Amino acid sequence: MKFNFMNIGKKYRLEEKFVKADQNLKAGKIAAAVEEFEAILDEDETFGKAYNHLGWVYETKFKDYENAEKNYKLALKYTPNYTAVYKNYAILLSTIGRYDDLKVLLEKAITIPGMDKFTIYNEYGIMYEQLEQYKLASQYYRDAAKATMNDKTMKAAMDSIERCNTKMSL
Repeated sequence: MKFNFMNIGKKYRLEEKFVKADQNLKAGKIAAAVEEFEAILDEDETFGKAYNHLGWVYETKFKDYENAEKNYKLALKYTPNYTAVYKNYAILLSTIGRYDDLKVLLEKAITIPGMDKFTIYNEYGIMYEQLEQYKLASQYYRDAAKATMNDKTMKAAMDSIERCNTKMSL
């Protein structure tokens, strides 16, 4: 097998640009980050992580759910093992109440190597709680609690179980 060192160099350079764009995003420099993500995609339209981050911007900063979804779908197409897109897209689908699509996404996400199981079980719990299926939601929150090694997320899952128990008693 022959390596194409030019492709490796290009990939590394794009990853560096991506890290810089992500840092701008975290610093609240949204316009600069968006420009950098778009420049990455101008150079390589298959750079899925940039689509994920653009989707997040559209969703959280502009409340433009249609463009957010379009970008998340492109991220999944080009980087199907990028775990962040599953969480972000799940939150979008939950927000807009598309639970059938959310179930399909979560079923796929749980199979992705390196995917945080707490995140997936918690998203299932949120979905079923929103659907007022509190017993099922509690079961998923229990699974989330079992899947985490973090005390803060464990407490969040336990608080969610308690909230569901309270709702069931109403």
